[in-house]
Amino acid sequence: MTSILATRPAARAVPRGHQSPHQPRLDGLGAGLDLGLLICVAFLLGLGFVMVTSASMPIADRNYGDPFFYVLRHGFALGLALICGALCFAVPLHAWQRAAPWLLALGIALLVLLLLPGVGRTVNGATRWVPLGVFSLQPSELLKFFATLYVSDYMVRRRLEVQTSFSGFLRPMVSIGIACALIMAQPDFGTAAVILMTVMGLLFLGGVNLRYLGLLVPAVAGLLVMLILVEPYRLTRVTSFLRPFDDPYNTGYQLSQALIAFGRGEWLGVGLGNGIQKQFYLPEAHTDFLLAVIGEEFGLLGVLLIIALFAFIVWRAFDIGARAHARGALFSCYLAHGFGLLLGMQVFINVGVNTGLLPTKGLPLPFMSYGSNALIVAVMMAAVLLRIDFELRRRKGEPIPNGRVQPVLRSRRWSRA
Repeated sequence: MTSILATRPAARAVPRGHQSPHQPRLDGLGAGLDLGLLICVAFLLGLGFVMVTSASMPIADRNYGDPFFYVLRHGFALGLALICGALCFAVPLHAWQRAAPWLLALGIALLVLLLLPGVGRTVNGATRWVPLGVFSLQPSELLKFFATLYVSDYMVRRRLEVQTSFSGFLRPMVSIGIACALIMAQPDFGTAAVILMTVMGLLFLGGVNLRYLGLLVPAVAGLLVMLILVEPYRLTRVTSFLRPFDDPYNTGYQLSQALIAFGRGEWLGVGLGNGIQKQFYLPEAHTDFLLAVIGEEFGLLGVLLIIALFAFIVWRAFDIGARAHARGALFSCYLAHGFGLLLGMQVFINVGVNTGLLPTKGLPLPFMSYGSNALIVAVMMAAVLLRIDFELRRRKGEPIPNGRVQPVLRSRRWSRA
């Protein structure tokens, strides 16, 4: 079975006290970081803060009498995200791997806690938050992080079982399925779908028998269709995005206003702060539809730049995962690919919703949209990616275990039962 990533010969061990000609000396922390990834994430965080300020001031002034109400909260969340990111970067990867099953159990326990009367905070009919004083914890966002850790660890511990037996494939799906069911009970349809798709993508990369995935995909698709049909508002969302201007003041209102924002922006936009759609026309302008505000104020070129930056981050995640695979660091390999899939799918869905390519669903734009929990988790994922890259750079020059790397990613030839 030929691996997508070619195996490499063993690197010669470097004698102690000697410096390999191919190994840079890490005199400072900056030399051991992926500066491209770091700068890209920092740019998106900074631009996101500017755009949340621009998009939120009108509605904050109307609702709270303070135009900086959301800005201050977003700034607090950004500071908290940077602290959490620094802490995540400081944790060695082997510690993340040991803690992965316990973190998933903690996430599921928090989701169960939301079901208890009087514990969760309900907003717009959804009970997704646990109030903690000045901060409200959203367990479903943490589940994105915890589920990726858990599945990455599971595929290392049970690699042969995942690839050869149905029970090995089913065990992680049961755990993740329970978590997703609890998330949908809030209800939060979009987050559950993103987590489930990420897990299935990771299992595919891990070499699971395609017949098992073939059994799961129709079952999941049927369940999603049933959930859409039993809730009228979900069915309306699915059908209204196809022709939003047929009912621009009711079911198609949000999408039609977003499309108007993109149309007004044309190529170069109307300028920062000069957008009109955020002036009480476009709902959720500072959260799920922030990209539409960017399109109006910075134009198509600004939107394409944002998409290119996200594509770069996803590419860096996959590249880091490929290098981890080449070094035999399987947990790091799966984790980097998982975070790349997770971020990529969230961006794809958010862009698709904003542009009318997908049904309207509330998913924030990573690193940019207003929303404390989503922002913190996105920064945590970026920090762990930087940690993986940092540890790989420190290991550069060490011999590859056993002289070669065992193929662990999906082969070119699909596995057979």
